[in-house]
Amino acid sequence: MSAAAAASAAYIVAGLLFILSLAGLSRHESAKAGNAYGIAGMALALAATIGLATRSSSALGLTLLVVAMAVGAAIGLWRAARVEMTGMPELIAILHSFVGLAAVLVGWNGYLSVEADPGQQTEVAGNLLGIHSAEVVIGVFIGAVTFTGSIVAFLKLSGRIKSNPLMLPAHNALNLGALVAFAVLTVVFVVEPNLLVLSAVTVLALALGWHLVASIGGGDMPVVVSMLNSYSGWAAAASGFLLGNDLLIITGALVGSSGAYLSYIMCRAMNRSFLSVIAGGFGNEGSVAVDRDYGEHTEITAEETAELLRDARSVVITPGYGMAVAQAQGAVAELTRHLRDKGIDARFGIHPVAGRLPGHMNVLLAEAKVPYDIVLEMDEINDDLADTDVVLVIGANDTVNPAATDDPGSPIAGMPVLRVWEAGTVVVFKRSMNTGYAGVQNPLFFRDNSRMLFGDARERVEDILRAL
Repeated sequence: MSAAAAASAAYIVAGLLFILSLAGLSRHESAKAGNAYGIAGMALALAATIGLATRSSSALGLTLLVVAMAVGAAIGLWRAARVEMTGMPELIAILHSFVGLAAVLVGWNGYLSVEADPGQQTEVAGNLLGIHSAEVVIGVFIGAVTFTGSIVAFLKLSGRIKSNPLMLPAHNALNLGALVAFAVLTVVFVVEPNLLVLSAVTVLALALGWHLVASIGGGDMPVVVSMLNSYSGWAAAASGFLLGNDLLIITGALVGSSGAYLSYIMCRAMNRSFLSVIAGGFGNEGSVAVDRDYGEHTEITAEETAELLRDARSVVITPGYGMAVAQAQGAVAELTRHLRDKGIDARFGIHPVAGRLPGHMNVLLAEAKVPYDIVLEMDEINDDLADTDVVLVIGANDTVNPAATDDPGSPIAGMPVLRVWEAGTVVVFKRSMNTGYAGVQNPLFFRDNSRMLFGDARERVEDILRAL
């Protein structure tokens, strides 16, 4: 078997492993196996690529390839060992930017290797040259949008810039105009490939990627993360077409389509259309921001919360990003085990966009060894909340906001939320009365059956455990 045939066979097997990985990651019980399939697929793909390179590359080219892989692996291991779960959203965002930059470089290399070389132009003549030119310009455009968009998402998620949406005059018209300009420039480039047009497309795409994500508010960041995931997949697929690499095409299509579907799920969970997310305007970062007088909130101590839990028959815990920031998942898991040992029905209710990354809370609870069967999605737990004695809201805000159902004028009106206020008593763990990431005040805090437990979430949970 030739080296090329062996590499193609290995790529097909790697593609199948990636499909098995996605299937495994879709369920808690098979997530570890799914992760293992993904690692095996990538290891096989890298081995096949190196094997192919040894037959077709010079000694210098092979050395550069190995050095690049070693440097990348070292950086990846270093970051994986140091990153906290709270830092995962911004880490994923910055990794997406690498994929986008790679697609831009591959596109430019394709142009310099073919369109800019008269000898190669003669060799790749007619319709094939036009197809190649279209692949170049589309790959560069998608990659550049992904690159700058991911950088802005990283800066917002890491708190380096404010999460407020950038509202330039006619910002939607600017986005639409950029897409029209791209379509025109693509036609021009295919008809007559030249450096000036490709440079214009690159600059246009970089600006569009920056503006696209900058104009999206903090409340929509979970959708942005999955949207950029999709963009990075299509950028990889575009690179695959340019390089003639079947595995890149398969992998890019898998990532692009799964990211697009995840974006759809996230939008549905927030009762928003994908276009309304792109339009931005949702998610100003706020402080106390009281739009109207909701009355006074009632505070509670950890000892009083322990008394409530001791007398309860059923307890539901709804975590949010605040639990991740406080690294309280271990203490929460211990509290859950303690309550269940005493015969109390303790379960978790997870909103689809809890945290700043799809599945963020599920991963945290799995890390703390919370049993999968007591971690329920919003649709599974919502109807049980009216018969629940105590709900502990740990670091969640917008996902438990009754304004979504009661206030048609609220920015989150119509968004499906966990109806925690229907329970007997709601205890909200918060550091202060500040609004959540979407900047919308929560009337839940002022309800008669709500109690505010202030302070660091992990410390308060540990105080409750001691009291119990």
